[in-house]
Amino acid sequence: MGYHHVDVGEIDPTPDRPSVQRSISDAVGLENVAVNRYEVEPGEAIPLAYHYHDRQEEVFYVLSGTLSVETPGETYDVGADEAFAVEPDSPQRAYVPVSADERAVALVIGAPAVDDVHPYEDA
Repeated sequence: MGYHHVDVGEIDPTPDRPSVQRSISDAVGLENVAVNRYEVEPGEAIPLAYHYHDRQEEVFYVLSGTLSVETPGETYDVGADEAFAVEPDSPQRAYVPVSADERAVALVIGAPAVDDVHPYEDA
């Protein structure tokens, strides 16, 4: 058995990201799921690019503020205490618009924890 207790505020942010990302899964050594807390200011995005995954499923759970999730069909506004799930092969980009009045804080969970990301280019 193994247990880990961590103060998320003490996790160093991941460098070179467009918003503040704190990897909970890395801090506690999880291998099968990616768990990240994001603090996204107006004009910032969560991902490095509009993208999709081959196998990974993702859930964006918004803790505060509003997160916009762009898909090829529409853009969804996901508010506090709401979740947005993304299936494999589904392009998306999560961000806070420049015009927003406040930042969004979101817990993002992806499984399996694989590096299967591909940039999405609208055809």
